[in-house]
Amino acid sequence: MRHEFYRGEIYAMSGGLGTHNIAVQNCAISLRAALRGKGCRVFVENIRLAVMEGEGYTYSDVMVTCHPDDTPNNGTMYHPVMVIEVLSPSTASHDRVWKFNRYTQLPSLQHYLLVSVDNWLVEWFRREPSGVWSYTPLAGADDAVQVPELGLSLPLADIYTELDIQPTLNNPPSL
Repeated sequence: MRHEFYRGEIYAMSGGLGTHNIAVQNCAISLRAALRGKGCRVFVENIRLAVMEGEGYTYSDVMVTCHPDDTPNNGTMYHPVMVIEVLSPSTASHDRVWKFNRYTQLPSLQHYLLVSVDNWLVEWFRREPSGVWSYTPLAGADDAVQVPELGLSLPLADIYTELDIQPTLNNPPSL
């Protein structure tokens, strides 16, 4: 069981089901392959993220950091560029509200993804150059999270491999 720390209190976080674990692995495997040789690292579940130094620490499902101070020898990361949370019924509200509000305070964070394992849906929040957060729901068979600044494409087909979940939308062929 994982725990999170916030302002002196420790909170138990429930464990995920097999579908949750597969989705986390699929995201991490796809990201690692896409980011290999680009100076970024992908961490999953057991690496702590300082969301409020000394006051708040979480364990995101998947985190990408490109900052040289966030090294594999550290148990805590401080500068994520992307965080992914795989939703489960017991944590969806916490991920969607509490964590989102804390994560968006991190200056380095540019992308926050919420991955559903109940249906084919990735909710993509990204920080625009103006600092405002935009929202893009992705549900098509050919949809992908495109992150040009990292030279990264994360296809939903990669995320949902082996999960027995079908696309919500069938993208029409290009003309």
